[in-house]
Amino acid sequence: MDYRKPAPLKALTGLRCFAALNIVFFHFSDPKWFGWLAPIVNAGYASVSYFILLSGFVLGYNYNQRGRAGVLDKVRFYKARFTRLYPIYLLSLLLAWKIVPLEWGAHTHTMFWTGMVMTPLLLQGWIPQIATFLNTPAWTMSAEWFFYLLFPFMATWKKPERKRGLILALTLVWIVGLIPGTLYMIFTPDGIAHPNRWSYGPWLQALKYTPLPHLASFVFGVLLSTLDEMMPREGWVRFALGAFGFAAAFGLLSLGDMVPYALVHDGMLMPLFGCIVIGLAGENPLASALGVKPLVFVGEASYCLYLLHFNLWNLIHDYHVLDWLGLAKYDPWISYALLIGMSLLALHFVEKPAQRWLRDRMNTTRWAGAK
Repeated sequence: MDYRKPAPLKALTGLRCFAALNIVFFHFSDPKWFGWLAPIVNAGYASVSYFILLSGFVLGYNYNQRGRAGVLDKVRFYKARFTRLYPIYLLSLLLAWKIVPLEWGAHTHTMFWTGMVMTPLLLQGWIPQIATFLNTPAWTMSAEWFFYLLFPFMATWKKPERKRGLILALTLVWIVGLIPGTLYMIFTPDGIAHPNRWSYGPWLQALKYTPLPHLASFVFGVLLSTLDEMMPREGWVRFALGAFGFAAAFGLLSLGDMVPYALVHDGMLMPLFGCIVIGLAGENPLASALGVKPLVFVGEASYCLYLLHFNLWNLIHDYHVLDWLGLAKYDPWISYALLIGMSLLALHFVEKPAQRWLRDRMNTTRWAGAK
């Protein structure tokens, strides 16, 4: 049987553009600059949770059929994911050369060398103290690679055959996803009564950066892809779910500190992100609006933008590039534009050529990868 890759979901790629930019703004802006969108920018970390859930959904969307048939080639799958993930990841580490002395000063010698060894191996996220070693956003790559290792086994799970059972399963996964944050709130192991984005503590670092607290979001995405198969692409239901997801997520984040940070950081938004994904995976005005070519064009480079923006920003400003170009008066907006431009260049001149080269070397003639 011919298991062809399903049609691309352009609206989800378009939304990746906004999600990646929101993370850039979260790291390098004052949320107040964005007016009524300030709550979204201030909670930019939630975009990472969205990306994790979306990753599970997209893998399920592309591989569910092969998983159910028992013909998903694990080795080929792992090779495909590696060629997708590692080239830009390696570039992000090479761009971090100026940060190495700072990491040396910030850690014990043992922890520094642990970070130097484990970060190229995509393992730094398992140790909270070095999860953001060399490149702050790269901790997610430890989680993603772990989830990729698990996915071929998830794809063979027997999933509920009816919507009701599937929605129940999604609800249970959501509840499990709330457990780490809830336990943190109950026991306050770091002694922080009301943590926020600026808070620091070893247990909070573990909650934020280690893979296991985020596993439920990925599993939720995988299950969501099965629900997606049961729903017609057209119709008002998907549009209504998508609109509700956007409105409810904005309303929740607008509550600010009234909503516990430990819960918003991942688990709480799962159902709302699920509504958004289901909505944009359909054929409706909402999906059409976010599936326009400019957004999809930039959205395709969202991985590059996400993974490179932190170190590129530091290099641009450490070397006073904007002063040299006479563009400093337009900062930070010109920096945002430069980051988008460099991410597009990285996509077309680093990521894609490196993927092709690696596929040839790994003999992956029929590449099974999916964005």
